[in-house]
Amino acid sequence: MKNLTLILISFALMYNTAHAQTPNIEEVKWQDGPSVGNLSSIATIQVPGGYVFADANDTRILMEEMKNPISGIEMGFIAPEDLDWFVVFEFDDDGYVPDDDKDSLDADAMLESIKKGTEAGNKERLQRGWPTMTIVGWEQKPRYNTATNNLEWAVKARGEGGLIINYNTRILGRSGVMRLTLVADPNTLAPTLSKFKDLLAGYVFNQGQKYAEYKQGDKMAKYGLAALVVGGASAVAAKTGLFKWLWKGILVGGIALIAFLKSLFSRKKD
Repeated sequence: MKNLTLILISFALMYNTAHAQTPNIEEVKWQDGPSVGNLSSIATIQVPGGYVFADANDTRILMEEMKNPISGIEMGFIAPEDLDWFVVFEFDDDGYVPDDDKDSLDADAMLESIKKGTEAGNKERLQRGWPTMTIVGWEQKPRYNTATNNLEWAVKARGEGGLIINYNTRILGRSGVMRLTLVADPNTLAPTLSKFKDLLAGYVFNQGQKYAEYKQGDKMAKYGLAALVVGGASAVAAKTGLFKWLWKGILVGGIALIAFLKSLFSRKKD
């Protein structure tokens, strides 16, 4: 874990020099696999050998040092030790999300909403001195798996680090939705997705939190599947013109990060 921490510290120092801030990334308490990662009291994820896990608080430290907005609902972070890709877990406790609109998802309309949210988010990122980004299009249009209650899609974007893909998975639960944002190099997306799918097999909601355990009278979310793609509850707020909140739900993964981490890791190996 020492090498991993040094890599991330180097990355943080690169971006924080102008602000004369001391990174606190060395405070991250890495959990090595094989082990079980606790995603608060909501769910667990099996951490295989050769992978590392960080809990909710440490994930917030990582996101801040990587110049990504903190949502406050971070649950965990998992990655292979070479940092070739990573996954951020967050949980929206907005309630049970009905999947009634599963057969009427409008990909074009959703992409337009994502673009508007990203444009609004770029204004905020500029104020913070962070890189902006442009949405290029779909890498994979939204699709819903009725057997697993998983909603998946992939957005292709361009930032100062080049082209990269954020692959999003939303796992519906009884009291809310677990967000999984996979950030990977588009050139290695296919093999990465295979590893990600294997990793996802080790995810499980805790007893009482599963989608199938819904009971009449449980809290209901005020949105459906389509809104999940464009920011969940933030998308509902955006309908009233509050796009300034939408960017936090769109940019969690850190579009330009992988290129920097891969470069730093290669330099470290050399």
